[in-house]
Amino acid sequence: MIRIAIANQKGGVGKTTTAINLATALAATGQRTLLIDLDPQGNASTGLGISHAARTYSSYDLLVGEALLKDAVIRSRVPLLDIVPATQDLSGAEIELIEVEERTHRLKKALDSAQGQWDICLIDCPPSLGLLTVNALVAAQSLLVPLQCEFFALEGLSQLLTTVDRIRGRFNPGLSI
Repeated sequence: MIRIAIANQKGGVGKTTTAINLATALAATGQRTLLIDLDPQGNASTGLGISHAARTYSSYDLLVGEALLKDAVIRSRVPLLDIVPATQDLSGAEIELIEVEERTHRLKKALDSAQGQWDICLIDCPPSLGLLTVNALVAAQSLLVPLQCEFFALEGLSQLLTTVDRIRGRFNPGLSI
Protein backbone atom coordinates (compact mmCIF):
# COMPACT_ATOMS: atom_id res chain seq x y z
CA MET A 1 0.00 0.00 0.00
CA ILE A 2 1.32 3.42 -0.96
CA ARG A 3 1.17 5.83 2.01
CA ILE A 4 1.18 9.59 1.57
CA ALA A 5 1.02 12.09 4.43
CA ILE A 6 -0.46 15.48 3.63
CA ALA A 7 1.13 17.91 6.06
CA ASN A 8 2.07 21.50 6.73
CA GLN A 9 2.06 23.05 10.19
CA LYS A 10 0.49 26.18 8.75
CA GLY A 11 -3.29 26.13 8.87
CA GLY A 12 -5.52 27.11 5.98
CA VAL A 13 -3.23 25.94 3.18
CA GLY A 14 -5.58 23.28 1.82
CA LYS A 15 -4.39 20.06 3.49
CA THR A 16 -7.87 18.69 4.10
CA THR A 17 -9.26 19.89 0.78
CA THR A 18 -6.31 18.24 -0.97
CA ALA A 19 -6.79 15.02 1.01
CA ILE A 20 -10.52 14.75 0.26
CA ASN A 21 -10.21 15.63 -3.43
CA LEU A 22 -7.17 13.45 -4.06
CA ALA A 23 -8.73 10.49 -2.22
CA THR A 24 -11.95 10.87 -4.20
CA ALA A 25 -10.07 11.13 -7.50
CA LEU A 26 -7.94 8.07 -6.72
CA ALA A 27 -11.04 6.06 -5.81
CA ALA A 28 -12.72 7.21 -9.04
CA THR A 29 -9.79 5.75 -11.01
CA GLY A 30 -10.32 2.36 -9.36
CA GLN A 31 -7.78 2.63 -6.54
CA ARG A 32 -8.93 1.16 -3.23
CA THR A 33 -8.27 4.21 -1.11
CA LEU A 34 -8.05 4.77 2.63
CA LEU A 35 -8.11 8.28 4.08
CA ILE A 36 -6.96 8.67 7.67
CA ASP A 37 -8.17 11.83 9.38
CA LEU A 38 -5.51 12.77 11.96
CA ASP A 39 -6.77 16.30 12.51
CA PRO A 40 -8.80 16.71 15.74
CA GLN A 41 -11.08 19.13 13.87
CA GLY A 42 -12.31 16.14 11.85
CA ASN A 43 -13.00 18.15 8.71
CA ALA A 44 -11.96 15.36 6.33
CA SER A 45 -14.48 13.09 8.05
CA THR A 46 -17.22 15.70 7.85
CA GLY A 47 -16.27 16.50 4.26
CA LEU A 48 -16.88 12.89 3.30
CA GLY A 49 -20.27 12.93 5.01
CA ILE A 50 -19.38 10.94 8.13
CA SER A 51 -21.65 12.13 10.92
CA HIS A 52 -20.32 12.48 14.45
CA ALA A 53 -22.74 9.75 15.56
CA ALA A 54 -21.22 7.31 13.05
CA ARG A 55 -17.71 7.75 14.46
CA THR A 56 -17.88 4.85 16.92
CA TYR A 57 -14.13 4.37 16.66
CA SER A 58 -11.71 6.96 15.35
CA SER A 59 -8.07 7.64 14.66
CA TYR A 60 -7.79 8.48 18.36
CA ASP A 61 -8.89 4.96 19.33
CA LEU A 62 -6.47 3.54 16.79
CA LEU A 63 -3.49 5.49 18.14
CA VAL A 64 -4.15 4.83 21.82
CA GLY A 65 -4.74 1.12 21.17
CA GLU A 66 -8.46 0.99 21.96
CA ALA A 67 -9.41 -0.16 18.44
CA LEU A 68 -7.88 -2.06 15.56
CA LEU A 69 -7.72 -0.51 12.10
CA LYS A 70 -10.50 -2.77 10.81
CA ASP A 71 -12.78 -1.51 13.59
CA ALA A 72 -12.08 2.18 12.95
CA VAL A 73 -12.62 2.13 9.17
CA ILE A 74 -15.90 3.47 7.78
CA ARG A 75 -16.98 3.16 4.16
CA SER A 76 -17.72 6.53 2.62
CA ARG A 77 -20.42 7.20 0.04
CA VAL A 78 -17.70 7.26 -2.59
CA PRO A 79 -17.11 3.77 -4.01
CA LEU A 80 -13.65 2.38 -3.09
CA LEU A 81 -13.02 5.16 -0.56
CA ASP A 82 -12.83 4.29 3.13
CA ILE A 83 -11.98 6.60 6.01
CA VAL A 84 -10.72 6.40 9.55
CA PRO A 85 -12.54 9.41 10.99
CA ALA A 86 -11.32 11.83 13.62
CA THR A 87 -13.00 13.06 16.75
CA GLN A 88 -12.09 15.83 19.17
CA ASP A 89 -10.67 13.14 21.48
CA LEU A 90 -7.67 13.20 19.17
CA SER A 91 -6.62 16.56 20.62
CA GLY A 92 -5.68 14.76 23.85
CA ALA A 93 -3.80 11.92 22.18
CA GLU A 94 -0.42 13.64 22.27
CA ILE A 95 -0.56 13.98 26.04
CA GLU A 96 -1.88 10.44 26.55
CA LEU A 97 0.85 8.94 24.34
CA ILE A 98 3.78 10.64 26.12
CA GLU A 99 4.50 7.59 28.28
CA VAL A 100 3.56 4.97 25.66
CA GLU A 101 6.29 2.80 24.20
CA GLU A 102 6.97 3.42 20.49
CA ARG A 103 4.52 6.33 20.51
CA THR A 104 5.87 7.57 17.16
CA HIS A 105 5.12 4.25 15.42
CA ARG A 106 1.49 3.68 16.46
CA LEU A 107 -0.01 4.54 13.07
CA LYS A 108 2.67 2.66 11.13
CA LYS A 109 2.00 -0.52 13.10
CA ALA A 110 -1.73 -0.21 12.53
CA LEU A 111 -1.24 0.27 8.77
CA ASP A 112 1.30 -2.56 8.55
CA SER A 113 -1.48 -4.90 9.69
CA ALA A 114 -3.63 -3.97 6.66
CA GLN A 115 -1.45 -5.01 3.75
CA GLY A 116 -3.49 -5.83 0.66
CA GLN A 117 -6.74 -4.17 1.72
CA TRP A 118 -6.08 -0.80 0.07
CA ASP A 119 -3.91 0.36 -2.80
CA ILE A 120 -3.22 3.77 -1.34
CA CYS A 121 -3.53 5.52 2.00
CA LEU A 122 -3.68 9.29 2.43
CA ILE A 123 -3.12 10.77 5.88
CA ASP A 124 -4.61 14.20 6.57
CA CYS A 125 -2.46 15.84 9.25
CA PRO A 126 -3.27 18.59 11.74
CA PRO A 127 -1.74 22.06 11.38
CA SER A 128 1.16 21.33 13.73
CA LEU A 129 4.39 19.34 13.93
CA GLY A 130 3.39 17.41 17.05
CA LEU A 131 3.13 13.70 17.72
CA LEU A 132 0.14 13.20 15.40
CA THR A 133 2.07 14.55 12.42
CA VAL A 134 5.19 12.63 13.47
CA ASN A 135 3.11 9.41 13.48
CA ALA A 136 1.96 10.22 9.94
CA LEU A 137 5.51 10.93 8.75
CA VAL A 138 6.83 7.71 10.28
CA ALA A 139 4.02 5.70 8.66
CA ALA A 140 4.23 7.36 5.21
CA GLN A 141 6.51 6.71 2.28
CA SER A 142 6.08 10.22 0.96
CA LEU A 143 4.91 13.63 1.99
CA LEU A 144 2.69 16.02 0.05
CA VAL A 145 3.00 19.62 1.26
CA PRO A 146 0.18 21.98 0.26
CA LEU A 147 1.58 25.48 0.24
CA GLN A 148 0.35 29.02 -0.31
CA CYS A 149 2.61 31.49 -2.07
CA GLU A 150 3.24 33.81 0.86
CA PHE A 151 6.11 34.62 3.21
CA PHE A 152 4.73 32.92 6.33
CA ALA A 153 4.03 29.72 4.41
CA LEU A 154 7.64 29.60 3.24
CA GLU A 155 8.87 30.24 6.76
CA GLY A 156 6.81 27.30 7.98
CA LEU A 157 8.12 25.14 5.16
CA SER A 158 11.67 25.42 6.49
CA GLN A 159 10.47 24.17 9.91
CA LEU A 160 8.67 21.26 8.23
CA LEU A 161 11.79 20.35 6.25
CA THR A 162 13.82 20.30 9.47
CA THR A 163 11.27 17.95 11.00
CA VAL A 164 11.35 15.72 7.91
CA ASP A 165 15.16 15.52 8.15
CA ARG A 166 14.85 14.45 11.79
CA ILE A 167 12.21 11.83 10.93
CA ARG A 168 14.45 10.49 8.15
CA GLY A 169 17.43 10.33 10.50
CA ARG A 170 15.69 8.58 13.39
CA PHE A 171 12.63 6.67 12.14
CA ASN A 172 11.97 6.64 8.39
CA PRO A 173 14.98 7.05 6.08
CA GLY A 174 12.85 6.38 2.99
CA LEU A 175 10.48 9.33 3.49
CA SER A 176 10.38 11.45 0.34
CA ILE A 177 8.73 14.77 -0.41
